[in-house]
Amino acid sequence: MTYDFTSLMERHGKDALAVDGLGSQPGFAPDPPKSGFDVIPMWIADMNFPTVPTIAQAIIERAKHPAFGYFQMSDEYFDAIAGWQRDRNGVSDIPREAIGYENGVLGGLMSAVAAFAAPGDKILLHSPTYVGFTMALENAGYAIEHSPLKLDEHGVWRMDFDDMDRRLKEHHIHVAVFCSPHNPCGRVWERWEIEEAMEVFRRNDCVVVSDEIWSDILLDGHRHIPTQTVSEDAKRRTVALYAPCKTFNVSGLVGAYHIIYDSYLRDRVEAQASKSHYNEANVLAMHTLVGAYTQEGRQWLDELLAVLSRNVGLMFDYLSSVDGVELARPEGTYMLYLDCSHWCREHGVTIGELEKRGWDVGVAWQDGVMFGMPDSIRMNVALPESRVREAIRRLQEYVF
Repeated sequence: MTYDFTSLMERHGKDALAVDGLGSQPGFAPDPPKSGFDVIPMWIADMNFPTVPTIAQAIIERAKHPAFGYFQMSDEYFDAIAGWQRDRNGVSDIPREAIGYENGVLGGLMSAVAAFAAPGDKILLHSPTYVGFTMALENAGYAIEHSPLKLDEHGVWRMDFDDMDRRLKEHHIHVAVFCSPHNPCGRVWERWEIEEAMEVFRRNDCVVVSDEIWSDILLDGHRHIPTQTVSEDAKRRTVALYAPCKTFNVSGLVGAYHIIYDSYLRDRVEAQASKSHYNEANVLAMHTLVGAYTQEGRQWLDELLAVLSRNVGLMFDYLSSVDGVELARPEGTYMLYLDCSHWCREHGVTIGELEKRGWDVGVAWQDGVMFGMPDSIRMNVALPESRVREAIRRLQEYVF
């Protein structure tokens, strides 16, 4: 292996919410561990690996020039995005005008929603639901209509297309948020599933905001199908949002982008984004993306996915052996989503008490209830394998 995914990276004092933010946001962040235990950060969705060296090289090279004035997005930026989408997702027909900068995927989401809905309107989402969607939409005054995902007989999360159709019609909904791959469930949707979902949205004249921020984090050989590629109608009605931040662990550098083929959708979204006069790129965010979307970035990512697939397998195998804990094996992302309702009932323990058992011994997993399912926990395994194994040991000895 060319890159280092085994060394323990010291993040304390380096602006890392994952370790320095423990205890700072009650109800969101885990508590710090008790004396005698170090923290294993398994909550917020960033990785505990050093990113690909070309990112730091690109930033340092640009920072050598002592002027940081007004700028415009470079040809290299647009070419890097088009090349990445071609090589990773097989999409070779993205015109330059379809690509636009966004100050984060949630910022792009809110611009798109505001362009086609008014505060008070209902927006369709699947549940369990990424807490960022919930906070952003409710903060802006929208109502969320959840269509629950369901586990099939093989333990695979599935959309309920009839339920989606019914809710869209009953509540006259014309904007839907689609998460692909799904966070927190980790589903990498098959083409037929996306086709069926997009047919439901077509029949109900819905604009679709497709969050594809996790599209690079694919486990065990799964492949991402971009929502816009399943039909000409899907291409016309979809605002797709991407970013390098989950892939390369650069959330602190901020920067995402949209792909919007339809000129009417694009004009509306860009007009809405312009109204805050805030959706402007940082020059280093531009160089971050260019440094990430290199040939070396492609090689680094392939090695990362092998590490994450192994880590997910280790933790899934252990948790599957715990009576009363139920979970589906993620196909994408590096997060696991645990249903602990049976375990809690059998042991007379609340989900908060169970979470605290983990926090006390340094297993800093995340309260999963805020994602929309009772008695649940979300867990990040993007750490060196030795830390995943140590977390399993502590869960066995002190928690379950």
